[in-house]
Amino acid sequence: MPDISQLAFTDHFVRQLPADPRSDNSLRQVLRACYSRVEPTHVQRPELLALVPEVAALFGLDPTPTPALVEVLAGNRVVPGMAPYAACYGGHQFGTWAGQLGDGRAITLGEVAARGGTDPDGIAIWELQLKGAGPTPYSRRADGRAVLRSSLRELVCSEAMFHLGVPTTRALSLALTGESVQRDILYDGHPRFEPGAVVCRVAPSFLRFGSYEIHSSRDDKDTLQRLVRFTLERFYPQYLDGDRMDIAGWFDEVVQRTAWMVTEWMRVGFVHGVMNTDNMSILGLTIDYGPYGWIESFDLDWTPNITDASGKRYRFGAQPQVAQWNLAQLARALAPLVDDTTPLRRSVERYVPDVSAQYRHTMLRKLGLSGLRTSATEDDDLLTELGSLLVESETDMTLFFRLLAAPQPSFESLRGAYYTPEEVTVVQRAQLGRWLADYAQRARAEGLDEATRRARMDAVNPLYVPRNYLVQEVIEATEAGDRTQLAVLLDVLRRPYVEQPGKERFAQKRPDWARHKPGCSMLSCSS
Repeated sequence: MPDISQLAFTDHFVRQLPADPRSDNSLRQVLRACYSRVEPTHVQRPELLALVPEVAALFGLDPTPTPALVEVLAGNRVVPGMAPYAACYGGHQFGTWAGQLGDGRAITLGEVAARGGTDPDGIAIWELQLKGAGPTPYSRRADGRAVLRSSLRELVCSEAMFHLGVPTTRALSLALTGESVQRDILYDGHPRFEPGAVVCRVAPSFLRFGSYEIHSSRDDKDTLQRLVRFTLERFYPQYLDGDRMDIAGWFDEVVQRTAWMVTEWMRVGFVHGVMNTDNMSILGLTIDYGPYGWIESFDLDWTPNITDASGKRYRFGAQPQVAQWNLAQLARALAPLVDDTTPLRRSVERYVPDVSAQYRHTMLRKLGLSGLRTSATEDDDLLTELGSLLVESETDMTLFFRLLAAPQPSFESLRGAYYTPEEVTVVQRAQLGRWLADYAQRARAEGLDEATRRARMDAVNPLYVPRNYLVQEVIEATEAGDRTQLAVLLDVLRRPYVEQPGKERFAQKRPDWARHKPGCSMLSCSS
């Protein structure tokens, strides 16, 4: 297998799109350009903490951690063929236009061509991006660095989401820099020094809604049009016919991909935490793992982002609606390129019934049901009642659905999913009993035997997810010098739907000590 210097690097992005004429790292507004050429900043003592072999295999990289590979993944070396750059984009943050944002601490090393793609030549292109590799023209008074805490969280969650079957970017590696970075984790005026780290992210592309918004906001139609054409050529060629671009058809597919992605978030209990338009992928992938969190006790109003604690704009239950709002902003950005905006508007409007139907179907799948013999109203009634039951008594979402797959489920068989089962009232138990009877009747109506129902449910309801407290324990262990715990957690998360003997501690409810602990309950965008 080739080492890092022997990979087939390409430069499609930098070759085909307009560049910033300057190459220094000074902060500035970058006009009429999609990127700025910039190289990573050297670090003192790079140490490779993790290298994900499955991701290395995507482009045939030898996963042996040689000194040269460590140097590249920490940002100390750029091999021939790489064309490092930071992308220019804007975005709406918490519903307000923020202007130019850009890759403030992410630097794309280059694009790697590998076999196994879907294009006519069977080639796949993978973008390798270092996060935390130093300042860029878009760093906005920041240092361009990232801390171990946030970098480890991104690596773990990227890979966990992939194995859960959720559309996502991937993570190749995690490296310590040997340098300290000062951050105020809770934005409360108490900063501290934390170990610095660099994570290497991998995706076909990191283009986002804000990549198009920035040029539209500046009335730069030429750059916008060139970027859209590049996007269609690379990722959506079915919407190109010579010089004609079917922007409405392409946008509709982006809407559909986004709806599916968000529905999958809801299925596994993932909360992104900062669904700004600059964090929404044009490919329908989960990107930019910042203050994300995992629903432990089922709560549609929970947000992991301390910045969002008062408004809760990005709370768990609001994610489908926020995605529609973000899609509407993308439609506005693309409007200058179409003669009639009606198709764009209709796609945004159609998103609501589409995502509702997808979510209903997803929740029925979690119950092992198909819904083929019932009406949407009957399905909604069953699911609404279940939601009420999960909220009335503090219930672990992940464990509830796994335990529900047991033969003839009852309160006793579900006891392990409740945080305080002794506080579940007689009335609540009776309500649960009635719902379980209705659910059993539905399963019988579909002709489901217990084995089939359980197999269906265990295939979509994970047992192992990167629970907030589990990841925090690994962060603290790694900071203390333990280099084993990260690998153990990553290995468990490779098989989220299969019960793993001896790994019971990874499938337990949140302990009381983690209820309000920073990193386990609330996080900030600080990284």
